[in-house]
Amino acid sequence: MHDIVIRGGTIVDGTGAAPVTGDLAIDGGLISAVGRVEGQGRREIDAAGCIVAPGFIDLHTHLDAQVGWDPAMTPIAWHGVTTALIGNCGLTFAPCKPSDRAILAGMMETVEDIPREAILSGLPWSWEAYEEYLDTLDSIGPGLNVVGLVGHSALRYYVMGERSFDDQATPTELGAMCAVMDRAMARGALGFSTNRFEPHKAPDGRSIPGTFADVSELIAIARVVAARGGLVQAVGAHPDVLRELADATGVRILFSYGVGPNAGDGRRAAGLLDGLCEGRDITAITHVRGTGYLYNLMGMLPFRGPAWEELRARDSAGRMAAVRDGAFAGRLVAEARSRVQFSQVFDLGDGTTPVYAAADELSVEAQAAAAGETVAELMVRRWRETDGRAFFNYRMFSPSVDELSEVIRGDHCFPGLGDAGAHVAQVMDGDWPSFILAYWVRERRLFSLAEGVRRMTSGPARVLGLADRGVLAPGKRADVAVFDFDQVSELQPTTAHDFPGGAPRYIQRGRGYRAVLVNGEVSLENDELTGVRSGRVLRPGEQERRPEAVS
Repeated sequence: MHDIVIRGGTIVDGTGAAPVTGDLAIDGGLISAVGRVEGQGRREIDAAGCIVAPGFIDLHTHLDAQVGWDPAMTPIAWHGVTTALIGNCGLTFAPCKPSDRAILAGMMETVEDIPREAILSGLPWSWEAYEEYLDTLDSIGPGLNVVGLVGHSALRYYVMGERSFDDQATPTELGAMCAVMDRAMARGALGFSTNRFEPHKAPDGRSIPGTFADVSELIAIARVVAARGGLVQAVGAHPDVLRELADATGVRILFSYGVGPNAGDGRRAAGLLDGLCEGRDITAITHVRGTGYLYNLMGMLPFRGPAWEELRARDSAGRMAAVRDGAFAGRLVAEARSRVQFSQVFDLGDGTTPVYAAADELSVEAQAAAAGETVAELMVRRWRETDGRAFFNYRMFSPSVDELSEVIRGDHCFPGLGDAGAHVAQVMDGDWPSFILAYWVRERRLFSLAEGVRRMTSGPARVLGLADRGVLAPGKRADVAVFDFDQVSELQPTTAHDFPGGAPRYIQRGRGYRAVLVNGEVSLENDELTGVRSGRVLRPGEQERRPEAVS
């Protein structure tokens, strides 16, 4: 008798091997058998007609705060994700002295669009050291597994205070940073993240701490990380910096990468990436589609003008009434001002699933011209026709899926820069696994199913150094996604007001997921969360703690 048997599915084991039909048995949170399972399960999951794969691993989230009030970790929990990396882009809430909490919360708000008051009120702030922050997450009982990086901004501010913004570290200060980093890794941190993107500002307008730190500082910290087998994640770092960091320390590096819109940009970007990664353990992560801003009547609006400011001040019901009011709608059209390039903005449509890859000639600019309307007229009309549900996607980044395909098909890049938990009222890309399966695998056939799954499972697991996950094999942790490959997809985004204080965010559910298991417990069934929270903080280098699942 087994705890659970997933019966009669098509097993895609995460290694890239060809799919096979069989069963999967789970006992004590571990996979105990793969293939033909004779014994019965105390619970049996019928996987006939479905794919049985390892749970997906999200390499780029900012759920550091949201897990405090949404331990289910939506929206990625609706899309087959079972493990999430937090602490990206140099921004974390630890280490943190009690007097510095508002400063770290403010930086997270201005860089990642997570409301400061939600951060301060939605977390217990019961820690100072990074390992104490991980203890807090354990006590919350996350729905998914969590792996954490120590952010450069927090680390620098903890040691240097106000000097961390503009000054170089003294030898004493650098030694202190390395000591704090080493202790954090000894107690469970996976590694270190840094941010060298100058436009990422603190609330007072200064670039966040670490932006201008000398490369020697990064090398010193990376040596600590490398010695413990950890990971350095970077955003905004010049390729020369990444190359120097890898060559000097041998550390594993993960960094964010993009591609331009013009013909040939994809091949050029892929070639540059291959040259950077050759002989080094460097991995890029990129978007799965064009993204940047998501416009909706109940959320972010693309226009300025007196009438639009009045619209912004209204609640959801008031906004809907405004576009239905002929006189007010006329003012919205007449007063609309914007710097948005509407040739890169696309209506996601009225279907069950959004249209993310429409051709350029279907932009709102082109459609408005064809209809003899202004863009503002078209968008106001669409909101009126759809009761405010219409969404418009501004493809600022990676606007061409054809150019993007040249990068994500390469050996050194994983698709999935979803940013879940961040930019919550600006964009919604947390559905990235469903989009990969539905678009890149099923529709475009850029990857085989086996290869598409590998790029979301064992590949990211290797980057994180998680040897016990990402593959369906006896003895591995039972993180499993069971889905109908013909049906799996993302649904249309919607707006929710479920953050502390009622702050809005975009959410997006998935379709086609028969079951998702986290550490052998069913966390999602038939696209609905079960309420079971069986995730845990994964602490590389420290014996994994195994608290009971929370229901």
